[in-house]
Amino acid sequence: MTGKRKRYSAEFKAKVALEALRGEQTVAQLAAKHGLHQTMINAWKKQAVEGMATVFSGKAEAADAARESEIDQLHAKIGQLVVERGFFASGLRALSVRARGDMIEPDHPQLPITRQCALVGISRSAFYGGPRTESAESLALMRAIDGQFLETPWYGSRQMARHLRREGHEIGRKRVRRLMARMGLAAIYQRPKTTVRHPQHRIFPYLLRTMTIDRPDQVWCADITYIPMRRGFLYLVAIMDWHSRRVLSWRLSNTMEVDFCIEALEEALSRFGRPGIFNTDQGSQFTSPRFTQVLLDAGVQLSMDGRGRWMDNVFIERLWRSLKYECIYLNAFETGSETRAGIGRWITYYNRTRPHSALGGRTPEEVHMACDGINMAA
Repeated sequence: MTGKRKRYSAEFKAKVALEALRGEQTVAQLAAKHGLHQTMINAWKKQAVEGMATVFSGKAEAADAARESEIDQLHAKIGQLVVERGFFASGLRALSVRARGDMIEPDHPQLPITRQCALVGISRSAFYGGPRTESAESLALMRAIDGQFLETPWYGSRQMARHLRREGHEIGRKRVRRLMARMGLAAIYQRPKTTVRHPQHRIFPYLLRTMTIDRPDQVWCADITYIPMRRGFLYLVAIMDWHSRRVLSWRLSNTMEVDFCIEALEEALSRFGRPGIFNTDQGSQFTSPRFTQVLLDAGVQLSMDGRGRWMDNVFIERLWRSLKYECIYLNAFETGSETRAGIGRWITYYNRTRPHSALGGRTPEEVHMACDGINMAA
C-alpha cells in the first residue's frame, strides 16, 4: 500500500511563489523552510509569473476554460496510471522502496522520472531523497571555486579539482563538475563547445568578426554570474554597453529561469533605446525564443558567440571580477535584499565614479553620455 501524495492549497502555493519572486531567500532556503523540493518551488514561481500576464490581459475566463480542460486531461491520465500500476502491483509489492527506486532510469529517452515513479509505486520525493540543499561544506567549496575561477577562468573541473586538493580540500572531479554546473561556470579556453545550449533554440550568426566598435549603443552584451552569499547563492545578469563598459541594467534571481534576463533586457531598452547589435553566448537563457523575440520586436540584430570567440566575454568578465573583489567578497551578504542593495550601490559607483583605465581615466557613464546625450539622472 502506497502513501497518498501530499496536496497543497492554492493559498500556500501563492505564498511560497511570492517569497520566491521577492528573492529575499534562496530556493534552497525556501525548500528547507517549507519542507518542499526545489523543483516544486521553481515550478510554482514560473506559474505565478505566467498567471500575472493572464490576469492583466483580460483572458481570465479563457484561462479558466483551459484549466478545466487540463483537469479533464489529468483525470484521464490518472485513470491510465491506475490501470498501468495495477498491472505491476503484484510483482512490486514484494520489493522495498529502495529497490523500486533503483529501477528508475533518470536518463530514459521516453519516460520522465515522474512517470517512472508512478509506475513503480513510489513518490518522486522518495526517489530524490527529499529536498536537496547545498551543505555548508558545499557552499564553502563553491565560494572557493568562484574565487579561483576569477583568477584562472580557463580551469575546467579537472584542473579545479587539482587546485582544491592542493589547498587541502578532499574533493573529486565529479563533485567539482556538479558544483561548477550549479554555479553556471564553464572554462573559457578555446574549444568547440564553450556553453551548454538548448537543442531546440535557434542560434544566430556571429556578427562582430570584422567590426570596429567605436561608439556607444553600437553593440550591447549580456552575461550571467554566480553570486555567493553567507548561507546560499543567487544569480546575477547584467546588460552592458560594449564601447563604454556602462552597466545599463541588471537583475538578481534565485533560479536560472529566463524571466530575470528578460526583465533586465526590457529595462535597458526602455531607458536607453535600442542598440544596433546585441551579442551573447549560446546559453539557453539567451537563445530562448522569449528572450530573442524581445530583441527582434525592437529591430535589434542578434549576434551569438561561436567557435573560437571565447574572448568576446572578456569585458563583462572583468566587470564580474571587480564586482566580486570590491563588493561581494568583502561583505558576505546575508539576505537577498542586502545583496541587491549592495550590488546596486557598487554598480552606481562603477558607472559614475570609478575611473576606467581603458577609457582614459573617464567613467563608463561619462563615455556613454558623451555621445548619446542621456541625462545624468537617468
